[in-house]
Amino acid sequence: MVMTFSADVYGMSTAPTIAPERSNQVIRKTYPNYKVIVLNDDFNTFQHVAECLMKYIPGMSGDRAWDLTNQVHYEGQAIVWVGPQEPAELYHQQLRRAGLTMAPLEAA
Repeated sequence: MVMTFSADVYGMSTAPTIAPERSNQVIRKTYPNYKVIVLNDDFNTFQHVAECLMKYIPGMSGDRAWDLTNQVHYEGQAIVWVGPQEPAELYHQQLRRAGLTMAPLEAA
């Protein structure tokens, strides 16, 4: 005696199961930029601040350095560079070592 059981008896579907298609889409998250901020103080001269900005911030022109130095003096602070974390840490450290008063790095 040969017994055959239909798929319905065992709760199986006779149609093929189609798995949802996997998405190969990669979602890229950008790293945050960081702000390098110089703070006003009572001991650095305008000349020293401007020279440090020109020395340590890539592409900093003399005119831009003086504009930022004035902003530091009259507004209490200036964002002197914005970009990826690693160079931001370097510029922040270089300016601090040169004697400038620096705000902590913060995400932009």
